[in-house]
Formats: sequence, C-alpha cells, structure tokens
Amino acid sequence: MTMRTRNLGTTGPAVSALGLGCMGMSALYGDADRAESIATIHAALEAGVTLLDTGDFYAMGHNEMLIGEALRTAPAALREQALTSVKFGALRDPEGNWVGYDGRPAAVKNFAAYSLQRLGVDHIDVYRIARLDPIVPIEETVGAIAELIEKGYVRHIGLSEVGAETIRRAAATAPIADLQIEYSLISRGIERDILPTTRELGIAVTAYGVLSRGLISGHFSRDRQLAPNDFRAHSPRFQGENLQHNLNLVEALRKIAEQKGVTVAQTAIAWVLARGEDIVPLVGARTRERLSESLGALDVTLDAADLAAIEEAVPADAAAGDRYPAAQLAHLDSER
Repeated sequence: MTMRTRNLGTTGPAVSALGLGCMGMSALYGDADRAESIATIHAALEAGVTLLDTGDFYAMGHNEMLIGEALRTAPAALREQALTSVKFGALRDPEGNWVGYDGRPAAVKNFAAYSLQRLGVDHIDVYRIARLDPIVPIEETVGAIAELIEKGYVRHIGLSEVGAETIRRAAATAPIADLQIEYSLISRGIERDILPTTRELGIAVTAYGVLSRGLISGHFSRDRQLAPNDFRAHSPRFQGENLQHNLNLVEALRKIAEQKGVTVAQTAIAWVLARGEDIVPLVGARTRERLSESLGALDVTLDAADLAAIEEAVPADAAAGDRYPAAQLAHLDSER
C-alpha cells in the first residue's frame, strides 16, 4: 500500500489520500475502546495518514482530548505530520441533546481557544463551522476564522454541509480550502449543484460517510441489534424495509468486490477515490483491523468496466431512506 497525497483545494494543504474521521471513537456509534482508538490513530499516522478529523462537540470535547492524547504519545515525526480538521458551532446540553448552532465571531474564537487546549496544539489546520448558523451570516463566521488565521491559530478555512450559494458567499469573503460533506455510493446529492460549485471555485471535498456509517461496509448484518446511543438506531436508512432494501444493494456490490478479490468496503472507498483528485475520503475506522481494511482501498484500481458495473449494481438515488432523521435534515443547508 502506497499512501498518495491530494491537495485540499487551491488554497489548502497537501494531505493524505485518505483521512481518518475520529468521531466514532467517542460518540454516536455505541461504546468504543479508548486504548484501541489511540492505537488506531497511531497506526493511521504510521501508514501515512495525515488528516485527522474531529469536532469539538463530539462527546463534548472527549474526541479532541482523545486525539490530543494520541498525538502526545506518538513519535515526534508522526506527530508533526498530523493535520487537524476541526468542526465547531454545534451546541449540546449536559444530557447530550443538540440545542442549536452558534457562528457568531466571538463564539468562533471562544470555541477555537478550547479546541487548541484540548488538542494540545498551537494551531488548527482546517477550521469549519459544523452546520450553517441560520441567524449569523456565513460571511461573519468565515471572517472570524480569517482573523484567527492572521493571528496564527488556524491555517485554513473549511466549510461543512452547506449548499452552493453559501459556498459562493463564503469564498467571496476569504479563501476556502475544502467542504466537508457526506458523499458515498448511496449519498450522491452533491453531484447536482454542490460538487460543480466546489470544482469551479477550486475548493476540495473531504467526504465523510463513505461507508454510510457502516451500512455499505459489507459487515452490517440484517439482524444486528443497535444500542440506544448508536445514531444508526434512529437513522432512516437502518430501519425496517429500508434496511433490507439497502442491504440488498450491498449484496449486489459484494458480487463485484469478490470478482476483484477485494472487500465490499474497499470497493466502496475506491469508488469515492475514483470520483476525482479533489475528493479526500474520510474513513471512520475505530479499530486497527478496520483501518487496515480501509487503507487497502488505495491498492484497488477501478477501470471503466468496474465503474459501470458498480453504477448498475448501486444506481444513484437507489438507497431507501434519508441520510438523517427529518429533524436533522431541516438544519442542513446542503439539503435546501
């Protein structure tokens, strides 16, 4: 396996062809093992992964502290190659409920101060609001990040789950490195308006959910019981007939993967990699075993015939169910 690099847009840094999304090590997918999580981050860095993605609201700071511990205990050379991508602005209460978003300039700087402390770093490489604050103009939020860049606390500005119009407004305010947004074989909505806009403006895409939260990993069984604190227990795509339909798509994809001698997950990740050099998939591996499998996608080459077969097996818009519950979809600027 050879780790390639890609650029985060025309203004961002060079990063590894795959990034590591660390959210699942702290929240939303049931309990995780802290020691294994740190070992997985170390293994990712050793394999050449440079981009570590988190959010200050993932288990209310737990994820940032976890990454901070992993960086402190990693060899210096690996620690220095790590690039941090941090989302901010999602508000939680002590019970873990979501209570809104805050993109005010003062809040942006406050969030950054706490993230720098929890991560144990002197700067954040890519900083982005997790969801558009419907009250605060994006120009004000992006402007505040630009001020943090001037002072050396942030290197690059990112966006997350926003639509084409918001992307244009943000880019007119300050250089934008990348847009983080869900993109996978069964979540292809960005292809209509958002991806053409980012490409026009020279903005990269960091794609999360490339395995659709494990749904198209090839490891999710029809009778799997999910814990109440697992996001998927409430996700429309994992419910009843929707789940059965979606797992049928996975079985169609499995036939293609087996013909190539690779796994379903590797095929799904390789498909995202093949969508363009401007797209950096984030893999949400929580264990070294799953990380190793995901990294194997870098050695998978999909030719025109493979891509055509995948498109036939899993056509665009083939998934049953929305990618988020209705209440959360209502907060996504990217869905408007």
